[in-house]
Parts: sequence; structure tokens; C-alpha cells
Amino acid sequence: MSDVIEMWNRLSAEAQNKLPPVLTGQKALIVGVANEHSIAWGCAKAMRRAGAEIAMTYLNEKARRFVEPLAQQVEAPLFLPLEVRDPAQVDALFEAIAEKWGRLDILVHSVAFAPRNALEGRVVDCPRDGFLTAMDVSCWSLLDLACRAEKLMTKGGTMLTMSYHGAHEVIENYGIMGPVKAALESAVRYVAAELGPKGIRVHAVSPGPLATRAASGIPDFDELMQRVASRAPVRRLVTIEEVGVACVFLASPFAGAMTGETLYIDGGYNILG
Repeated sequence: MSDVIEMWNRLSAEAQNKLPPVLTGQKALIVGVANEHSIAWGCAKAMRRAGAEIAMTYLNEKARRFVEPLAQQVEAPLFLPLEVRDPAQVDALFEAIAEKWGRLDILVHSVAFAPRNALEGRVVDCPRDGFLTAMDVSCWSLLDLACRAEKLMTKGGTMLTMSYHGAHEVIENYGIMGPVKAALESAVRYVAAELGPKGIRVHAVSPGPLATRAASGIPDFDELMQRVASRAPVRRLVTIEEVGVACVFLASPFAGAMTGETLYIDGGYNILG
């Protein structure tokens, strides 16, 4: 059985590197790349291999040195700073896209943050400012970017955001991010309903736990990853590359009749009781 699994994983990896050009000519904005371990980076790589032209953002000057080499790898013609709580930076980003491309086809929103004091302890004890910060960065920013992207998606498009199983199930130490991700998934459904008549499709993607910079703030996260890897039906964690190719599918014509979904990419862990 282990030989079969190894062969399947090898074939899967080869397929990820030979994506058909289903996104040729499309313009994609990828928000949330922090380093080479970011889920957003898996999306950027896969979408570039599928033929899309990529615009990327970085959080601040400290992050720039990690993200700029990645932007160069995908030959991003647009590489701008973006703190989603700074309206001036958001304005500048979309003005640059409008000037460079005149349109946008794909938006990948992979941004989440909660202050440590909002993650630690009970949800019922979460301070108001911590809750509002988590909602602002992790949920409202999708609505803000979607509103702006809508104006550039004149011929339709796809918007994708990243959720987690903690939106539906109580995950130890996930804290206030559980309710925040639940709000995010609900927002996806409403935005999908509102923008669908314009040919704009909206999805949440729910990967299994990954060792990303954002996840590093969750207490005992290594133990969570070990537990998922041992229990998931595929008996391993997913990779950012697998999330990326799934997002290519969602943005492609093959998923043209799908919208408002939360797509689990977690090795089947979500089906377990």
C-alpha cells in the first residue's frame, strides 16, 4: 500500500508541474504572500504555470525581502505594498492594476491576522479590540478588495479566499479565528450571490493545517499538524502546491458553473467525526 501511495504522490507532483494553460491571458492579483511557505505563494506559482499574469503584494518593508524574489520568479509586472487596513495603499494598488492591465480576472485573498491576546484563552474572554482587528483584517478586507476588484472584472472573474475547518468545528487553540472564518465563509456566499449576475464567481478554499507564517501564532500548532497527518484519510498533510492547483481549477472555465462554495483541500480530514 505504501508503494501505491508513494507512486500516487509522485504522479500528483508531476501533474502539478505540468498544468495545462487554462488561465492563459488572465490577470491575477495575489494578496497575502509572506514567504515561500505561504498558501498564496502556492496559488501564485500554480496560476503562473497555468498561463496567468501575476500581480503580487507585500505587507511592509520587513516582508519585502522575502517576497520580492518570489515575485521575480513569477515575473510579476506589478509588485506593491499592501496593508489591507491602509486605504491609501489599497487605492494605489487598484489604480496601478487599472493603469497596467485595465482589468482583473482573478483575486486571491489569503490574509488573516488576530492579535495574540485574541487567540489565547477562551473565545468568550476575547477583548473587543482583538475581535475587531481579526474581523477587519481577515474578513472585512475581502469585502473591500472584492468591491474594488468588481469594477475591473468587466468580463467576469473569480475571487478566492482562504478559510479553515475551525469555521465549522471547534478546534482547540484556534480561538476567535473560528468565528471570524465562519463570518468569512458566510461573506463568500453573499458576495457570490450578489456578483454572480456579472459573471464573477466567489469561493472559499479550506486547506488542512500548513506550517505558514500566519499559523505560527496558534498555540500547539505542531501538535495539530501531527494529529491531522495521522488521522486524515490520505495520512498526510496537504501542500501549498496542491492548494494552488485546486485554485487554478476554480479560476478556470472547467469550474464555470461553481460559485459560493467552500472547497476542502485537507486530505479528507473534514469528513471525520
